[in-house]
Amino acid sequence: MSFFESITKKSKLKAAIKQTMDARSSEGGTADQLFKKVYQDYAEVVANEPLIAEALYNWGLALLHQARTKSREQAASLYQDAIAKFSFCLTIEPAYLGAALDGGVAYMELARVKAVEPNDSLYERAKNYFEKANAIQAGSASYNVACIYGLRGEKEACLNALEISKNKGYLPVVADILADPDLNRVKDQDWFADFIESLNKKPEPAAEISEAVAESAAESGATDEPKKAEIEQGSVENAAVVAEPEAVIEHKAQADEDAAEPDAVAEGVK
Repeated sequence: MSFFESITKKSKLKAAIKQTMDARSSEGGTADQLFKKVYQDYAEVVANEPLIAEALYNWGLALLHQARTKSREQAASLYQDAIAKFSFCLTIEPAYLGAALDGGVAYMELARVKAVEPNDSLYERAKNYFEKANAIQAGSASYNVACIYGLRGEKEACLNALEISKNKGYLPVVADILADPDLNRVKDQDWFADFIESLNKKPEPAAEISEAVAESAAESGATDEPKKAEIEQGSVENAAVVAEPEAVIEHKAQADEDAAEPDAVAEGVK
């Protein structure tokens, strides 16, 4: 493929992604027509490399969103098409995080449409995709995995996945966790209440370090106040860094808004 052809395909892919956003904001027959046109554009981009993985991911993302506007067989068919695109994307580029996350999301939503039991193979396939996402970026899909265990009522596995999500900075805010229907089966259990309580507790690292410094100074007779202030300031900055991901990252989230740019990574949200 020539340089000019590559530039042309890049431009076409950007236009297709924008048209996907237009289709998502439309309704009924208008939306269906826009989605159909978008799929044709993605197919043309996929026809030749080098943007095939990126095109497949965004194609799958468009199918995923259209599936959410349909019901039963129609929705199921679109979810299956989306999964096929995510799978093909991962075949070409195994480390494509967005395809791994949204492939799991598509399987979970397909499972809901089909109203299958939590132990059904569809949920297991979703978990396989989420585990692939975690292998690509540790903790990125641990909350989603916790939701599958929550649906199954598996306490130990659910809590472990929640802890990993928390420690890696990918846990949703408390309000979203409490509103998540996938966790309804475990919300009334003591261990879950304890976990939520631990999230509501605000650590005070600055005070703890300040006290430790004061004790150390008393023992040594040191009175280095400027150094003490510097340590306290450092602890506050570190606390802010730890707290930030919970406010910034949403999981089952709608991070696909980033798909407006070709290098979007993932929705990551159920």
